[in-house]
Amino acid sequence: MDIARQLFHCRALFSDPTAPLIIRWGGQYPDLQPLEIDFSQLHSEQRETGDLGYQVAHPVNRPKLEETINKESFMTANLSARDLFRAAYENRYTWDKNFPGYTANVQLRTGDNVYTGKIRINADLSFDVMDVADEEAKKAIHGQVWEIAVHRVRRPFEETHGKNTFEYGETDATGAVEILVGGKAEGDRYKVRNNEVCLVHRHIHGVVVTINTFSTIDTGAGYLSHTYDSVYHDAKTGEPKGGRQEFEDSYEQIDGYWIMTRRLIKTETDSKPTTTEFSFSKIALLQPVAV
Repeated sequence: MDIARQLFHCRALFSDPTAPLIIRWGGQYPDLQPLEIDFSQLHSEQRETGDLGYQVAHPVNRPKLEETINKESFMTANLSARDLFRAAYENRYTWDKNFPGYTANVQLRTGDNVYTGKIRINADLSFDVMDVADEEAKKAIHGQVWEIAVHRVRRPFEETHGKNTFEYGETDATGAVEILVGGKAEGDRYKVRNNEVCLVHRHIHGVVVTINTFSTIDTGAGYLSHTYDSVYHDAKTGEPKGGRQEFEDSYEQIDGYWIMTRRLIKTETDSKPTTTEFSFSKIALLQPVAV
């Protein structure tokens, strides 16, 4: 892998593509001072200078002076595919251990039909759907509340991906870096851009789900997906299972926790597109149980 691609992978960790990267050297270069790489300069250079490598910015904690990093020394600072993916995985917004749970009113609107009820998500992320008269509507709301809860759980990276291996794939025109998975989840793949997972391609119970994220919300404590789509295919035949769906999620920060207030789903079908909207209102955090 050449130097330009190594630097591009490092840059994928930053929401600001011009943000500096500090490299602390090791191995056969223990005496080199840490260097701060100026990505905007590297982007403008984009050329190799023989064995000398690329011009980079000044060393940290020393007078301003441009340094040159050769290929061999830069390779010692290589960021592995596993580390790049782990950083993005751990950058997802999740509720912390003090999350008390909450209650909310829910409204499901599909076509001309409107259904209402109540939901409760508990501190342990178990949940209930209540006061929904229509059973099919209750089932649909139940599925969405499960999605809300399961994606706010923080699981250690090694617990989820400890039996997987990771290697770099291609880098697309948007700067998203492909991560190819081997091991237990062989055949899965992801893309990482700006320290966020922007593509998920997973095999789940005989079905392949592909999710592209188009925009996110920066909470200051991790990112939330804002607009994205999903497509399902049969893992063996490749035949599509259902139509493509587009999602738009809205959140509100309530007493320190980001909570979904609306999910709009547009589904492509053979007949005509359908729109389904889930709205959550009168959200109130539960009181922590006294010990």
